[in-house]
Amino acid sequence: MKLFSFFVSAAAAISASAALAEFNVTILHTNDIHSRIESINKYDSTCNSDGEAERKCFGGIARIKSAIDIQRSELSGQNILVLDAGDPFQGSLFYTTYKGAAEAEFMEAIGYDAMAVGNHEFDDGPEGLAKFIDAVSFPVVSGNLDLSQEPLLKNHVKDSVIIDIGGQKIGIVSALATDTVDTSSPGANVKFIDEIAALKEDVAKMEANGINKIIALTHVGLPMDIEIAKSVPGIDLIIGGHSHSKMLNEEGSNYSYPEMVGSVPVVQAYAYTKYLGKLTVSFDGSGNVTSASGDPILLDASIIPDEETAARIAEMGAPIEEMKNKVVANAASDIDGDRANCRVRECQMGNLVADAMLERVSSQGVEIAIQNGGGLRASIGAGDVTMGDVLTVLPFQNTLSTFEVTGETIVAALENGVSQMEEVKGRFPQVAGLSFTVNPSAEVGSRISKVLVGRSPIDLGKTYKVVSNNYVRNGGDGYKMFRGASNAYDYGPDLADVTAEFLAKQNGYQPYLDGRIEVTQ
Repeated sequence: MKLFSFFVSAAAAISASAALAEFNVTILHTNDIHSRIESINKYDSTCNSDGEAERKCFGGIARIKSAIDIQRSELSGQNILVLDAGDPFQGSLFYTTYKGAAEAEFMEAIGYDAMAVGNHEFDDGPEGLAKFIDAVSFPVVSGNLDLSQEPLLKNHVKDSVIIDIGGQKIGIVSALATDTVDTSSPGANVKFIDEIAALKEDVAKMEANGINKIIALTHVGLPMDIEIAKSVPGIDLIIGGHSHSKMLNEEGSNYSYPEMVGSVPVVQAYAYTKYLGKLTVSFDGSGNVTSASGDPILLDASIIPDEETAARIAEMGAPIEEMKNKVVANAASDIDGDRANCRVRECQMGNLVADAMLERVSSQGVEIAIQNGGGLRASIGAGDVTMGDVLTVLPFQNTLSTFEVTGETIVAALENGVSQMEEVKGRFPQVAGLSFTVNPSAEVGSRISKVLVGRSPIDLGKTYKVVSNNYVRNGGDGYKMFRGASNAYDYGPDLADVTAEFLAKQNGYQPYLDGRIEVTQ
């Protein structure tokens, strides 16, 4: 009898030990908030209609606060991490006005545990990122930045961080897309290290310190996240951003949530505060992921915005509300500015903005306009167009730049613009005064043909007058060939003002496509 009792006790001890070895954590995550402090369709009549059932409101930082508070309440006593995968900056008048201070205040109030550096955190240089980090208590991480020569950031951004939760240590490593030198303004002192090489080094350090549960919190885009999952042993899961990938467990979604790459779950939560990611992960005693499940939470009208946060948003928004609501024009129908179109083909918003640029300076003999598709951040609905609508499309405070380059340089610029179509990158050229054909299946550098200026084939040896924005003219989005342009003037009027004035001249602007960009296979 005593022997039987011994075996029963031993079995119970083993079972208890196994139970203790298992570790569960729920990760609530956001990415690419892009300064959507208010509801993302606040000025849509469907959001402001009478009756909660009819209201189709989405997102906003007050809904994120409510949704996270609800989850913390429902999961009381369980292990929770709240993470952001970068780019809370840039995309609304709250960023234009407060330069990251609003995002810092609200993210601090929400209580994030860690955040990855996104490319747009450099939009106002290292100083802008440093001010943000000074204003928050949670760690901001990126492991593939060499900041040794940048005094504003070298003691601010962490390579990695270890978080204690539920009696366990979880390591967080991070990486930022290396093409940030082209897509933002990190400055000459910020050096980038290959994402995979840097992550391998940081994971090895974690493991050497006995950390066997490692999360990669990245801002590199889903394709690179998949490569990281394949190439960096020791990473248990990836919480990503940058590509605005919509990952949902529903019919019609391009990606599941999580997307499994071998045994590594990879997730994103789209963008613009429309979803809150929720992933529950189980680890065994050796730190291996045994299960990962969940789905993003849609932040629609059923999520009541946090009252205190909403009141603070209204207070901060008051100084800019009058300007945002000023009607500047009328659109006869919706103007499509969807990134899925404007970064791979001719799009209506691209034509509008490029036409506006060219018209503004055509009297100076300018023949060609080039606007990077990544600079177009939203669509505009039919009806009255407010200045706030225009600034949501063009939030970067870019100015018109005029300059002179040869036809050969223009073709090189177009080749750069179409060189990353597969990755839906922002360098894609929206144009006016110019037409071309692109074959995205051809080799990079040989994709462009049939370039016409007006109705005439481009002359590679001729010098043309061009208008773009100051970001592109100074080499942004890979347009380095424009840095040495002749007679460059980067201090023209604000691109948003130019576009608003162009729209105002139309008696109900009719968006259109005219075949100026032909995509073939």
